[in-house]
Amino acid sequence: MLNMAHTPENKLEQTSRLQLLESVLAAVSVGAIVVDGSRRIVLWNKWMSRHSGCADDKALGVALFDLLPELRGGRLEAAVTQALTNHFSSLLSPTLNRSPFPLFSNPAAAARGERMQQAVAVTPLTIGDDGQYCLIQLSDVSMAASREKLLREQTELLRMQTFSDGLTGVANRRAFDVAIDREVRRAKRNGGMVSLLMIDIDHFKPYNDHYGHQQGDQCLIQVSAALQALLQRSVDMLARYGGEEFAVILPDNDPQQALRIAQVLHQRVLDQHIRHDYTGSALPQITVSIGIATLRPGQINDAAGLIGAADHALYDAKRQGRNRIVVA
Repeated sequence: MLNMAHTPENKLEQTSRLQLLESVLAAVSVGAIVVDGSRRIVLWNKWMSRHSGCADDKALGVALFDLLPELRGGRLEAAVTQALTNHFSSLLSPTLNRSPFPLFSNPAAAARGERMQQAVAVTPLTIGDDGQYCLIQLSDVSMAASREKLLREQTELLRMQTFSDGLTGVANRRAFDVAIDREVRRAKRNGGMVSLLMIDIDHFKPYNDHYGHQQGDQCLIQVSAALQALLQRSVDMLARYGGEEFAVILPDNDPQQALRIAQVLHQRVLDQHIRHDYTGSALPQITVSIGIATLRPGQINDAAGLIGAADHALYDAKRQGRNRIVVA
């Protein structure tokens, strides 16, 4: 009986298959590395040569972690060890292992030192009687990572637009409503306090009428920036409550602390010396009136009650002549 394994036609077919396999490995848009049980490189395809700058004749026969010592001791070496000894496959997370191999998308990126972001798969291979091998596949995920980054940035921008005032850049009314409800709940739960300042720019309508809306907008921007600059704690919030009215949430502040902060904010606005010749008073500049309210331990008020108390104190400040602070 004729043994087909040894016919010239069969050998030619094997040669053609090998050439076809080599052509495929050269053409695919993924990196392919095969290492043997001694971790020596037995296959290094054209994609690897192109993106690493290391030709296959320089890589073949060299121990992988001698060729690329920066990979030693890392997640990839552990994955290779698992594949060779325990026959386990591994996927390296692109988030945790963004660029393990020194690969570059193009020469310009290499000159800038900008590594390609990679997805890496490690797969055990058993080839006949030759023993255990390990296949390392690498994919360029830089574009996907860039799209993900862009989506994150767009999401953050949308979040900022949702909760920031478009003119002044401080928190808007929606952000204030969320924050005041959260802080009141927290204060009640922990037996703490939270203070609220309601701040109104005095005589703002005549300012807008005489200097124009563009100058009025600039006044709002300048006043909000002056107020924001004085709030040092990350938990404190300045928000544009509406029109020319602002609110400051001060968690864990008692009435005396809130009053001191209000006095500093009040003076800071005076220090801006924003000219206003139509106040109807002896002081020809922009001033603010401030109402203060504090939710103390044991009080049953909710967020609406705290806002109402601070707003009532602000009304009293304006009724008493403006440019002053009143504590509820």
